[in-house]
Amino acid sequence: MAAVILCVTNDLFYDRRMQKICGTLQAAGYEVTLVGRKKSLGMQDMQPAYQRHWLPCFFKRGVFFYLEYQIRLSLYLLRVQKSILCANDLDTMPAVYLASILRKLPRVTDAHELFTEQKEVVVRPLVHKIWLLAERWLVPRFPLGYTVNEQLANEFYQRYGVQYGVIRNVPITVALPSSQPTQAEKWIIYQGAVNEGRCFEQLIPAMRAVPVQLKIYGSGNYLFQVQQIIQAEKMEDRVVCIPPVLPEQLIHITPGATIGITLFEKKGLNQYWSLANRFFDYIMAGIPQICSDFPAYQAIMDRYPVGLLVNPTDPKSIADALNKLLSDDVLYEKCKHACLEARNELNWENERDRLLAFYAKIQS
Repeated sequence: MAAVILCVTNDLFYDRRMQKICGTLQAAGYEVTLVGRKKSLGMQDMQPAYQRHWLPCFFKRGVFFYLEYQIRLSLYLLRVQKSILCANDLDTMPAVYLASILRKLPRVTDAHELFTEQKEVVVRPLVHKIWLLAERWLVPRFPLGYTVNEQLANEFYQRYGVQYGVIRNVPITVALPSSQPTQAEKWIIYQGAVNEGRCFEQLIPAMRAVPVQLKIYGSGNYLFQVQQIIQAEKMEDRVVCIPPVLPEQLIHITPGATIGITLFEKKGLNQYWSLANRFFDYIMAGIPQICSDFPAYQAIMDRYPVGLLVNPTDPKSIADALNKLLSDDVLYEKCKHACLEARNELNWENERDRLLAFYAKIQS
């Protein structure tokens, strides 16, 4: 089997998609290395079977971080033995493209998202223009790749003529706990990146009308602002920010929640076409959820009514949906049953064959 080097700019400890992909490829006989940053100082995690390589960066964000990271990643990739190089998203494409050309190595991309349509990029005109120029030049030079859903695959094809496969962010199947939380133990969970565009400005005020606690598990570039919103709304007793925990631990916490939260603003096509990890994680945990009334979620809800769709920018819509799930036992059990059905299909055991078929074609 070939060697595969997968490159990311984010924290290796918390990228569950990459952990699943790397573990699957390694188990299939590939020699796998995941390259990225180690931001969680002092964090200890389970040691995976595949190799990890951390690139130290002096700059932590912004233009100087991206420039420094491209240099460090390029220097690393120019020294590797013959491998398939995988760029995860636009922000690793420059270094992967350069190394693949100079070393004559095959290159592919795992497009987690439409990078130039993230809210934090769209709302900054100069930054958006620079990344859009990079995207227009680089993406056509990565004709082999895969993304997270059909909507994004179609968008890449319409923009750049590349035909990417689809490998969804579905979780590995885990056993559910035998006991269920009591009425007095009800609480709501948000898990994942605490980033701009996740509707915290609407969710936190909405919780004023919801009689249970919201626990936010995660960190990100909007965490400080979220904490400020909580204080400004005087919601410290109703909304709690909890430091991120490793995925191996979180899968045992999520089933204890009553409702999950999956909200995005419709600011940029990336959010509009999204299918977040947490959406599938809540399904696997067997808990109903509320999520943005966007097409990708609607398509799955039509088949598996695992929760309620809401207007993500309307606090009343959010509060009404949460209270309906909390008070309507018949509806709640219907959504919970749909989760139990959906998790039999929407799991990594069913999805991984697509991944292995993709890399098998690269070798042939």
